Amino acid sequence: MAVLTRSAILRELAAGRLRIDPLEPGQVGPASVDLTLADEIRVIVRGTEPIDIHEDVDYREHTRWMRLDVPYRLEPGATIHGITRERIALPPDLCGLLEGRSRFARLGVMIHVTSAFVQPGVDNRQVLEISNVAGHPLHIHPGVRICQIVLLRTEGEARYQGRFAEQERL
Repeated sequence: MAVLTRSAILRELAAGRLRIDPLEPGQVGPASVDLTLADEIRVIVRGTEPIDIHEDVDYREHTRWMRLDVPYRLEPGATIHGITRERIALPPDLCGLLEGRSRFARLGVMIHVTSAFVQPGVDNRQVLEISNVAGHPLHIHPGVRICQIVLLRTEGEARYQGRFAEQERL
């Protein structure tokens, strides 16, 4: 696998093999594309009973959807789900890694807990597991370029067809 640089990303976009919508030219960096936090989140509902982790567990049963019309106060140790404004369509020979931006990581924002891998062939918006690892509350704002995707060329081709293949909403 090889990381795509700005010139390779721009070629893939121009050829229509890679689609990121909406996309402003300034979002494409030297070897990644900045992604923007949309205006919706899911908040984990705090309860007293443990959540059973098994194959059939549905995160929606343990979270509530909210519009992000005003900044959300993310308490220390808390995690919310966000989603990118951009819809990303990868060809079967490209995959990606979601990474936080260092300017926010230095303040205690993690944008993914474990699911950083973006499968080849996806055509969806990316869910972000946003956690506060700082010792103080953080205000989370919509419209911020909160993370980036690093694109890699695969050896061979594959197409993700799992349960989140065409995800539009949280």
